Amino acid sequence: MRFGIVLFTSDRGITPAAAARAAEERGFASFFVPEHTHIPVKREAAHPITGDASLPDDRYLRTLDPWVALGTAAAVTERIELSTAVALPTEHDPITLAKTVATLDHLSGGRVSLGAGFGWNTDELTDHGVPAAKRRTVLREYLEAMRALWTDEEAEYRGEFVSFGPSWAWPKPVQPHIPVLIGTAGTEQGFRWIARSADGWITTPYEHELLLERLRLLAKVWQDAGRTGAPRVVALDGRPDPGRSAEWAAAGVTDALYGLPDKPEAEVLAYLDRLAAKLGLSA
Repeated sequence: MRFGIVLFTSDRGITPAAAARAAEERGFASFFVPEHTHIPVKREAAHPITGDASLPDDRYLRTLDPWVALGTAAAVTERIELSTAVALPTEHDPITLAKTVATLDHLSGGRVSLGAGFGWNTDELTDHGVPAAKRRTVLREYLEAMRALWTDEEAEYRGEFVSFGPSWAWPKPVQPHIPVLIGTAGTEQGFRWIARSADGWITTPYEHELLLERLRLLAKVWQDAGRTGAPRVVALDGRPDPGRSAEWAAAGVTDALYGLPDKPEAEVLAYLDRLAAKLGLSA
């Protein structure tokens, strides 16, 4: 099982470039950042953790653009995977987002994956013209269209929410297939969506107790859908626990992610030192 870092970016504290470089130097395998374009002040959507319109962290209001953030990280690293937990592709034009992701993969030497979400904040999606009831369909079409642009010499796509005729688009990603991971609750509906349209699952922060049961469900849905191999599973963890890590790895978790504290850079670097030591990582 690999270990990675998720930085809840903001306009305060450590920069993505500094955090990613420090994580790579300490032996972490991946670096993830989130996305919110904005947070409407008046909302009807309940946050999945608080259960109401309140937010658990004011960094939701202050997140940096994930692709600019990862671009700065790519410039100062060589090996670490660059990803999102999670991005919201439906809040972008899919043609331009495909270009952005392909460019980052090209310039980073093939280190990009796309962690995407359906969007719990339906008020935010509404401001982008995304119908809340159709957000899963919109995301599926966007991903299909982006894959066409990433792989086909003359790409085209016809859908309800995105449509374009034969087109040229370079650069192509270095990787033959950009991995797509979906951050969602571990339900049969979500797993069916993943098995049809993605490569793996990013857990939510509140599924530890039921994770093994949900992994068994994911494996069944994956197999029933005719998918070969196994899905990638990125689990959000709290504190390192060797016993739990071994249990998760045996059950199919491929990556465990640890969040960084919202503190000044020196304190974040000290935290990374302690975390790497607890996980047995080396530079």
